Amino acid sequence: MTRTLALVFLSIVAAIPLLAQSVGGKETGLAAVYTDLLDGHVTASGQRYDKTQLTAAHKTLPYGTKVKVTNLKNNRSVVLTINDRGPVQAGRILDVSAAAADRLGFSSKVMREVTLEIVEVGSGKTTKQPPR
Repeated sequence: MTRTLALVFLSIVAAIPLLAQSVGGKETGLAAVYTDLLDGHVTASGQRYDKTQLTAAHKTLPYGTKVKVTNLKNNRSVVLTINDRGPVQAGRILDVSAAAADRLGFSSKVMREVTLEIVEVGSGKTTKQPPR
């Protein structure tokens, strides 16, 4: 009986990350803006970072995933596409493009607490870009 309960518990715990990555899954934490120095560089997905596009980096969500991001300070929202990995700094859940930050109402000099909600799970496929 104890072993069965332990297996059920472990199964539930193992499924939590999968549930968090399904449509409607939510996460709250800090978001920051990519530096302009990265504009034109290739992202982890193979796409070029374009500061004018509505994109973001997340540590685990599949590439192509659409997330609704809401700035908790002013309640502004925007739908972004995950096309990179990151952020690498502890405590942050997203790095967003300059265009996304503008729509969300914060500058490149601050971090904001945001909530992200998965709207559509992406394929995770990468893209090859020709050299620049």
